[in-house]
Amino acid sequence: MTPIHILSAGLALAATLLLPVHAAAPAAPATTPAAKPPARPVATVNYRTVDIDGVKVFYREAGPRDAPAILLLHGFPTSSHMFRELIPRLADRYRVIAPDYPGYGQSGQPPMERFKYSFDNLASVIDKFTVKVGLGRYAMYVMDYGAPIGYRLAAAHPERISAIVVQNGNAYDEGLDNPFWAPAKDYWRNKTDANAAKLRPLFEFEATRWQYSEGYRQPATHVSPDSAVLDQAYMDRPGNKAIQLEMFYSYGTNPPLYPAWQAYFRKHQPPMLIVWGKNDKIFPAQGAAPYLRDLPKAELHLLDTGHFALEEDGEQIARLMRDFLGRTLKR
Repeated sequence: MTPIHILSAGLALAATLLLPVHAAAPAAPATTPAAKPPARPVATVNYRTVDIDGVKVFYREAGPRDAPAILLLHGFPTSSHMFRELIPRLADRYRVIAPDYPGYGQSGQPPMERFKYSFDNLASVIDKFTVKVGLGRYAMYVMDYGAPIGYRLAAAHPERISAIVVQNGNAYDEGLDNPFWAPAKDYWRNKTDANAAKLRPLFEFEATRWQYSEGYRQPATHVSPDSAVLDQAYMDRPGNKAIQLEMFYSYGTNPPLYPAWQAYFRKHQPPMLIVWGKNDKIFPAQGAAPYLRDLPKAELHLLDTGHFALEEDGEQIARLMRDFLGRTLKR
């Protein structure tokens, strides 16, 4: 035998000796890779502006133009930047639009002598904005200042509202029954320099940073530090803090409208998802449950996070929204 034949025979004999005498070598089991859920396509976010009565209104938009629409309405002191991660998480299925109000973010900041900074006027601008960008019917995500703006739109045009997502946005007296609002209520009752002085610290960086650190599980690792810095940069523009003070005064026009908004809820029963950062010191959790008095079918989720819940629980909120809107909205 040649060396090659001797080696082959030896290997064959060794393999035979290694097998149990009572069984043949088992065949390797067939394995099927676990099926992975299909990845959602990454949406392209477009940055646009439109002119509304001479004021530049900036907005972010993504998603198919013929898909069900979602209007995202931001809070204080932020802008549509707060929705930067939520938009692509929804835009494969929905047309998602997030404007900046005048005086906020990248929108124009007309001087106060030429533009009235009030919730009535901001709601009027956003109402005209929805018409201009072709939102005939839409769901709303309302947060903080977005709630009194969005509820003005809903009460005026109930036929346009397909659903509402509420995140730390108030429509009940219980939601303002906390120490944060005490100086603002003094200012509503008596618009003096002394009462204004109590509010001005809210427009400085320590207060802004507090909004992004108080009540979160892990603010140092879950909350982007860029958000507070960016919000403060917008407020530090010349004239902007006077605008913010005026908006705090105008907030006093919202509680008298609560009964009308609650009547809208009771009459029209808009589908509602409530996702609320329960550790928020501005709009605490006691402002969330009262919605169920007027909307008993509303879905309520209290999240273990702070005021800007999207910063820490954005993925969870997106999942809840996709489930809720998937059952509520139809193409």
